[in-house]
Order: sequence, then C-alpha cells, then structure tokens
Amino acid sequence: MKFHLQFPIPPFTEKLNYRQTFLSIGSCFAENIGELMQNNLFNITINPNGIVYNPASIGIALRRYCTGTKFIESDLFFANDLWNSWEHHSVFSHPDKEATLNALNQSVKNAHNTLLNAEWLMITFGSAYYYQLNDSGKIVANCHKQKQQIFTKHLLTVNEIVDDHQQLIQQLHSINPNLKIVFSISPVRYKRDGVMENTRSKARLIEAVHSLVETNNATSYFPAYELVLDDLRDYRFFKEDLVHPNQVAINYVFDKWKETIFDEETKGLFERIKSLVADCNHRPLHANTASHHEFITATRLRATKLKEEFPFLPIEQLLPL
Repeated sequence: MKFHLQFPIPPFTEKLNYRQTFLSIGSCFAENIGELMQNNLFNITINPNGIVYNPASIGIALRRYCTGTKFIESDLFFANDLWNSWEHHSVFSHPDKEATLNALNQSVKNAHNTLLNAEWLMITFGSAYYYQLNDSGKIVANCHKQKQQIFTKHLLTVNEIVDDHQQLIQQLHSINPNLKIVFSISPVRYKRDGVMENTRSKARLIEAVHSLVETNNATSYFPAYELVLDDLRDYRFFKEDLVHPNQVAINYVFDKWKETIFDEETKGLFERIKSLVADCNHRPLHANTASHHEFITATRLRATKLKEEFPFLPIEQLLPL
C-alpha cells in the first residue's frame, strides 16, 4: 500500500560536482538546501542579502551582483536603534552606520566575484507579494518591522515576473555565459498573506517559472514545492507552525536534489564527506579515553586521504590537517 504520491523528476542534462562554484538566493528554503551543501563542503554562497522572498527583490539583488554597485550612506535608514537596508534582511542591521555599510559592500563584492565564476545559480521564489515604500516607490525586500502605513502591498502578475527575469537572465549570461540557472518554488506557506492569497501567489510563481524555463536555455526547474505539497503531503513533515517544512522534509527534498542533479562521482564523494562531517561533529562524553584518541586518529587519517584524492576540497574547514 502506498501512503504518498511519488512522481518522477525529469533528469537534468547538466550535472553538478564538487569542483564547481554555486550561488543560491531566495527564501528561507533556499537557505535550508544551500546550508546542507555548504555543510558538506560545496563551494556555495548563500543569500548575500539575507533571506529574500519575492521575485522583484531577488531581481534587484542579482542586478547589483552583476554590476558590483556599492551601497552609499543614503541607501541606509535608521530605525529601532539600528542602521538598516531596504534591500537586505535584518541580519545585516547594526547600531554602527559604517559597520552596516561595510558589511553590505563586502557582501556585494563577494557575490559579484562569485557570480562571475559560478557554474550554477539557484533561485527560489517564495511569494509573489511585495511591499513598496509610499514616499519613494522603492521595492523593499524586508519591512524591518516598520509601520504598515508607509508601505503599499502588491501582487506581481505572471507577466511582470517573466518580463523582469527574462531581462535578468540575459544580463546574467552577458557577464557569465556558462552560468546554469535552477529555479524552484518554496514550499513554505506564507499564512500572513492568507491561505487563499498564498495559493494565488504560488500559482503565479509556478506559471512564471515554467514560462522562463521553457523559453531560456541553461535554465531548469526543480520541484521542491511539489515534493513537499504533493509527494509528502502531510503536516507530519512541517514544523509546529504548520508553515515551514521540518528537517525530515528538508532532508527528503535534498535527497531528491542529490539524485536528480549530482553526477555519479559527486554522489559517492558526498556520502564520504557526509560521514566525515558526522565524525568531526561528534562530541564524546569522555574525551580523554584511549578509544576516543583512536577515533580522532582514524578520523584525521580519513580526512588526509580524502584531501590527497581531492585537493580542491576545503577539508580544513572540518579539522586541521
């Protein structure tokens, strides 16, 4: 008896590997998958602006990464005792203006350099709703808990998303012709918009993404949304808020990602690294025992052997060699 609907995922023509560079941008679900890659030694940059939900703000961020344009003081605003950026998540906010500006510009510089050399860009749309400042018309990526009255809420149309990202794809390929782009839709339910409104939003995102993939080479779609909402399809796979997928669901989606887009060498190498990471993170109850010292020696030998086989791997992130 089957208890969930499994469906085949079309194989990717291009496969990724550990030698490549990656950039991931989008909703918190993009961070979940990106962190699993990062924790297992992939060379990936995750959300240089912090979590970004809507396609318009994602487009604004990626255009800045393309040009490397710096932020200036007038791009910041002061609220809640912090200097903030409308283009960034609050993780970048800081009491010191100069520190905020330096952090923003260092992140832009890193993202620009990554984008110039990246083989893969992963874009995860979360919501088609966005907020715009009434006084300037600026689209914001984060409202930073400011009064609702200073914003106007909008719902992007399918054509607006497609037109904006069609131009963006051309700009991305003008600076990096070899860049491959993978789109996905976050399975996170944005209940603050309303249940029916969230469904309407997701429908627009899905239609827009498929339109982009159908009309652009070197773009693909990974069905993270469908894997959670149609395959798993059970609140057991959500956190207590019934909105965010839990770790079991995230791991399930990542396993499908691995099966779909990793090449064969990378699948095997990933399992070796995953085992090594687990051993490096092991915290013994009794660290001074002979058996634990033997464990440390064996782990270090495995790490050294892996580094000799694959010199490009940043094994030193796990333990000194």
